[in-house]
Amino acid sequence: MPGRQSPTLRQRRLGAELRRMREQAGLGGSQLSRVLGVSAAQVTQMENGKSSVSAERLQTIAAGCKCTNQPLIDALADLIAARGKGWWEEYRGVLSTDFLEVAEMESTAQKLYTWATTYVPGLQQTQAYASAVFARVSPPLPPRDIELRTAFRVQRQHAIRSSGTPYVSFIHEAALRMQFGGPRVLAAQLGSLIEDSERRTCSLRVVPFDMDTFPGAGENIMFAEGPVPELATLQMDTAQGVLFFDSPADLASHRATFARLDSLALSDDDSRKFIRSIRDEMKGRYE
Repeated sequence: MPGRQSPTLRQRRLGAELRRMREQAGLGGSQLSRVLGVSAAQVTQMENGKSSVSAERLQTIAAGCKCTNQPLIDALADLIAARGKGWWEEYRGVLSTDFLEVAEMESTAQKLYTWATTYVPGLQQTQAYASAVFARVSPPLPPRDIELRTAFRVQRQHAIRSSGTPYVSFIHEAALRMQFGGPRVLAAQLGSLIEDSERRTCSLRVVPFDMDTFPGAGENIMFAEGPVPELATLQMDTAQGVLFFDSPADLASHRATFARLDSLALSDDDSRKFIRSIRDEMKGRYE
């Protein structure tokens, strides 16, 4: 008999916020369980995202915790209502959960920020560049897996662009020079970045090598602003996979990182000129 499907990112986040609401009220799980008329184990299940929570129960929990943050309560109610399957579900069982959860996070974002130091952000990669990135995975992936991951990445891009979600991309010069796929693929990728930066909903900012210092060195991260500040999510790429962070301390720290990057990076116009110069340099290597 197949096991129960693990909680989705949405379900886990809802549970985490319910736990924070209870902890801020100074209540233990058993105390809240008495308010709800359920077992302490059921409270734990809800907070782990393993048990569904109705809109009515959310209101009872908020009242029991004396939570008066109505915008947060309304945003959590919207999370509960968002039970429909997203486009990424067609890849469930084919790609790892990491891929699906990134797409799920992006689907509810009010604004996206990325900071890349080793490769162009996934939401801005060309098909050829994305395939070259996946081809560098160790141990090597079968060609079919590379095709699936690339197709998924392209579909993520389409979803964000068609939704009109505002997107701010900070890219270090190192990422602009890493030759995934060779100079031709990189030149085409840089040309695509220039076009992308001219879209109304996109801002692209470069941090050049000659910058004395910059925050988040070595990180490749995405920050998704939620419908309320409390529901923002930080996603980080690591060699072991994708990590998600949503604690107030982590969110505050990385908001400060992006504020610092905003003060250090080149302007949008100067960034386009900078990228164009590297693209022309790459073209000179094969023309």
